[in-house]
Amino acid sequence: MARKKLIAANWKMYKNPDQTHEFFHDFLPLVARHDRDEIVVCPPFVDLCAAVESAKGSNVAIGAQDMHWEKEGAYTGEVSSSMLLAVGCTHVIIGHSERRQYFGETDDIVNLKLKAALEAGLIPIVCVGEVLEEREAGLTEDVLRRQCLRAFHAVSSKKAGKLVVAYEPVWAIGTGKTATPQMAADSHSLIRGEATKAFGKQFAENLRILYGGSVKPENAKSLMAEEEIDGALVGGASLHAKSFAAIVMY
Repeated sequence: MARKKLIAANWKMYKNPDQTHEFFHDFLPLVARHDRDEIVVCPPFVDLCAAVESAKGSNVAIGAQDMHWEKEGAYTGEVSSSMLLAVGCTHVIIGHSERRQYFGETDDIVNLKLKAALEAGLIPIVCVGEVLEEREAGLTEDVLRRQCLRAFHAVSSKKAGKLVVAYEPVWAIGTGKTATPQMAADSHSLIRGEATKAFGKQFAENLRILYGGSVKPENAKSLMAEEEIDGALVGGASLHAKSFAAIVMY
């Protein structure tokens, strides 16, 4: 059975609650009858309630951009899985390259967050990917293997059922550069191989692996045509209702 594609929007640090309501007012009619793919929007924490309220009764799910691995505690500025569930989130992005690059998140932290998200029943979108220096040095495969090995460590295939992985070549995020469909497909195939080692062949065959990195209406169709690409994690192009809808409808 074909894997159902997932198209996720990562708004990063953009939009306030009023702008969130406006986005959904414009976006939902454009995708109202779309059931081929799953659609998820991940706004900043302060917009989650507005997003859940706006998307209620629609075919669009709401996710968060990050979470802490502890259930509660003295972690100023952090948000737990139970808090995300309480406001209506179903998904959460984990280990985005910007979290790794700017906030020092390690592969081991990604692993802790993944286990906490799965335990809570959230659908985790775990991000992996290489920076430009690593790709130019021919280290892409080594980096992806390490990131997957550490992220999947001590996660059972039974608990990992909801896992989604997003491949993000860091050099393509926000730069306008995009991995060719073949480059993306090759990396996705490698990630699926690592999932096979960690969770078994049947699990890996069903695992959805998204592509993220300057996905736009112009390149969405060619990327999604690749058998190994099971959807997209969309940054800048997801901030505008029309462009994100065009990607969803590719």
